[in-house]
Amino acid sequence: MKKVAIISLGCAKNLVDSENILGLLIKNNYQVVTNKKDADILIINTCGFIEASKKESIRVILDNINHKQKVVVTGCLVNRYVDELRKEIPEVDLWIPIRDYPRFNQLLAQLDKDITNYEGLNDDYRLVSTGAYSAYLKIGEGCSNCCTYCAIPLIRGPYTSRPYEDIINEARKLANDGYKELIVLEQDTTRYGLDLKEKKTIVDLLKGLLEIKELSFIRLLYLYPDEITDELIDLIAKEKRLTPYFDVPIQHSEDKILKSMNRRGDKAYLTNLFNKIRTKVPNAVIRTTVMVGFPGETKEDFNNLLKFIDDVKFDHLGGFTYSKEEGTASYNFPHQVRSDIKQKRLDELMSLQQKISYQLNKKHIGEVMNGLVIGKENDYYLLRSYWNAPDDVDGKIMFKSDRLLNEGDIVNVKILESYVYDLYGEIVD
Repeated sequence: MKKVAIISLGCAKNLVDSENILGLLIKNNYQVVTNKKDADILIINTCGFIEASKKESIRVILDNINHKQKVVVTGCLVNRYVDELRKEIPEVDLWIPIRDYPRFNQLLAQLDKDITNYEGLNDDYRLVSTGAYSAYLKIGEGCSNCCTYCAIPLIRGPYTSRPYEDIINEARKLANDGYKELIVLEQDTTRYGLDLKEKKTIVDLLKGLLEIKELSFIRLLYLYPDEITDELIDLIAKEKRLTPYFDVPIQHSEDKILKSMNRRGDKAYLTNLFNKIRTKVPNAVIRTTVMVGFPGETKEDFNNLLKFIDDVKFDHLGGFTYSKEEGTASYNFPHQVRSDIKQKRLDELMSLQQKISYQLNKKHIGEVMNGLVIGKENDYYLLRSYWNAPDDVDGKIMFKSDRLLNEGDIVNVKILESYVYDLYGEIVD
């Protein structure tokens, strides 16, 4: 039996693609191995979102082309630069852009003549890699927001929703296989269904998922601010199995910068939105991402951003510097910010968030959190509750237990200590 290994780079959406690739290869009678040196074929699923991720993808490719196995490279970087990559790295045996996923097997047959079934990637064959209790549920592809800094529409195309029944069927299958938690994601989950003939919405989809009683936790990621409706907020407030976790990337607070980014909404809207969420969902956890150093961002703009963050006080915040990406509208914008200034602003931003995070974390002391056991670190078990998402962006919840626990167990943990990013506690009956 031939063996395959995969290196998956980038976001959770890319990970789902990697899981579909592995599932297809298992159907091709491949054995999946974790040690890449044991593989006959090594697949590298790349990221090409920003400069740093492109460099990482290139490094990983170059580090893995001198071994004996065949190397197949796919993913976002390949979709953007396949012609250039073929010329620059001819040692790679096969390049498969995302646009060629429907004929994945047909292309792979160039390396493996035993493949006679020319199928493409298929969610039905997916090999979930996130444990036996939690899985991502991808509900669409691409993005239509066309933010001026973002290459996702160039890579993945416009937003296309998965058919409603396909998603529900996959969720039901995962639940029947014992999965207790689903993390619903796409580049913009709140846009779901707007392109479908039956005009389903994200609220309709969540209601359908809630009918699957075996699911204990359903979490949404990547909500576009002006698409968060009162109906969605009310549903999350009402349904205990919907995790009260609002992942709302804002990118900036200042109207001038938001407009230049082609982001909808303004500071007043954002302020009202977060106030509304916290009023209707008192235990809401709000996460965001913020970009500093966008072209034209002045010191005053940045200081106003800091004040906004200090006023709103996000539970979790990820910051990053603007990356100048060819093909995007902002690439040729005037008033580009120097790299050293961008980095200084990022450091200042994250220093402020550390203080906010520590203040908010102290409020959880004494709280009993219900969630999933997701592993063990030294003498502590790790918990995922409503407070932290599964993508390692948020902090850890570590706790002690005198009884033996297994991954996927649902437990209650009382928080006893808090730190800048992490929480510590003990199991309670």
